[in-house]
Amino acid sequence: MQIVRDTDQWRIHGPGELLTSVVPVLDAAMVAKGAGMIHAATMAYRGHAIALPAAGGTGKTSTVAKLMRRHGWSFMGDDWAFLAEDATLLGYAKPMFIKPHHRAIYPHLFAGVRKPLVPSQLSNSVSRLTTLVHPYVIRYPRLADFSRRWSPEHRMVTPATAFPGREVTTSAPLAAAIYVERYEGARFRLVERTSEWMVDRMLGNFHIEMAGFSQRVVTGLAATSVVPWREHFTAKGIVLSKALDGRPCHLLQVPSAYTADEASDDIVRYLEQLLPSVLDQQA
Repeated sequence: MQIVRDTDQWRIHGPGELLTSVVPVLDAAMVAKGAGMIHAATMAYRGHAIALPAAGGTGKTSTVAKLMRRHGWSFMGDDWAFLAEDATLLGYAKPMFIKPHHRAIYPHLFAGVRKPLVPSQLSNSVSRLTTLVHPYVIRYPRLADFSRRWSPEHRMVTPATAFPGREVTTSAPLAAAIYVERYEGARFRLVERTSEWMVDRMLGNFHIEMAGFSQRVVTGLAATSVVPWREHFTAKGIVLSKALDGRPCHLLQVPSAYTADEASDDIVRYLEQLLPSVLDQQA
């Protein structure tokens, strides 16, 4: 694979599926335009955006489903988003990956004849296998598309299918950022954090949640000085710092023993308590 950077223009060449190559290049290109890519569930509430950065499996998709049943909420994305330096959150309503443990939360997506999914207790094993074969599958674009659509690990659905008749918001001013993580405690815990802390977590979370090949692309760009480490992370950190300046930032810790359903209940409860006062202050 070859990546060419010519000032603010990029070219990517190579065999196989290039999606995992495009993600880190897209991030670098957007940073140059004043917006950083983040890994987060994103929702709009009363005209303002809420970012919930978190690792995969934390309960983001379940939380989104429950918020969409409440008045005043609209969908922006459940995986990737872009945060501009003027504090505008740009949603990315790409297809969602629905897994077996989401059955109780998205029952309409499991009604009727559907692609079979593995039992919930086997999801982790299948996920590890998928990760192992992914570098080989992406060499063949048609096979990669087929495996993504027909993998027994998940179902791909559009937001319109997941939330029929509900609004999708493409952009809104950021009201708050809440980093959600699992921890080995017994009870839900909320900690106020600085914007600098949130920037560091957003940078690290985005990098580690990219596919392994995407991470190697970032390493290759740095090793060849196409996008040096210092340039990339410093520039993106400045963009995110400007976006988060003056916005409340919190760490929300949820017991690792909780199921996705239980974790999302705590997250929703916290948001309902916090957001009215946050929006009143910003008004």
